[in-house]
Amino acid sequence: MAVGLCVQVLCSLGGWLSLYTSFCCLNKHRSCEWSCRLVTFTHGVLSIGLSAYIGFIDGPWPFTHPGSPNTPLQVHVLCLTLGYFIFDLGWCIYFQSEGPLMLAHHTLSILGIIMALALGESGTEVNAVLFGSEITNPLLQMRWFLRETGHYHSFTGDVVDFLFVALFTGVRIGVGAHLLFCEMVSPTPKWFVKVGGVAMYAVSWCFMVSIWRFAWKKSIKKYHAWRSRRNEERQLRDNGHLKTH
Repeated sequence: MAVGLCVQVLCSLGGWLSLYTSFCCLNKHRSCEWSCRLVTFTHGVLSIGLSAYIGFIDGPWPFTHPGSPNTPLQVHVLCLTLGYFIFDLGWCIYFQSEGPLMLAHHTLSILGIIMALALGESGTEVNAVLFGSEITNPLLQMRWFLRETGHYHSFTGDVVDFLFVALFTGVRIGVGAHLLFCEMVSPTPKWFVKVGGVAMYAVSWCFMVSIWRFAWKKSIKKYHAWRSRRNEERQLRDNGHLKTH
C-alpha cells in the first residue's frame, strides 16, 4: 500500500514538473514565474473540480463524517495534490519567491495530506480543506496575470479582487470555521489531526488580515478617486463648461 502511494505521488510530481517544463518551452519570452503560475492555475481548477465532486457527490459529507476511512477517489486526489505541493514548495524555495507564511501554508498542506494518507482516514475533511483553500486560487493567479499584462487597473481587475475577497471570507473563513468546529467536537478524528486543522485555520486568518488590509486600502483609494471626479464635474458645471441634459 505504501509503495503504491509513493508511486502515485512520484507520478504526480513528475506530471507537474513536465507541465511546468512544457509551459516554459511554450512561453520562452515570459518569466519562470509565469509558467509556474500557469501550473498553479491548472492545479487550482483541477483540484476544485475533483474535491467538489468528492465532497458534494461521491461523499462522505465532511461536516458529519470527519475522520472516516479514505475512499479510493480521495486517495488519488490527495496523491495528485501532494505531488503538486511538493513541486510548488520546491519552486518557491529555489526561486525565493514567497514569504514565511506561504511556505508555512505549503508545509502544513504537505504534512496534512501525508498524515491522511498514512492513517488511511480523515481524507474527507482534508479534501474539504483542499476545496476551501483552492477555490480562490484561480482568482489569485488571474490577478497576477492581469498585473503582468497591464490590465489590472480595470473593471475586470476590480471584479477579480471583489470575488477573491468575498470567496476567501465566506468560504475559507466562514465555512472553514464551521468545518473546524465539526472536526473538534467529533470523537472520531485523531487529536493531532485536529491540531493540524487548527494550524491551517490560523494560517488562513493570517492571510485574511492581509487581504482585508488590502481591500480597505483599495476601497479608500477608489472612494477618493470617485470624490475627486465628482468635485471636478461639479466645478465644470458651476463654471458653465459642462453641458447638462
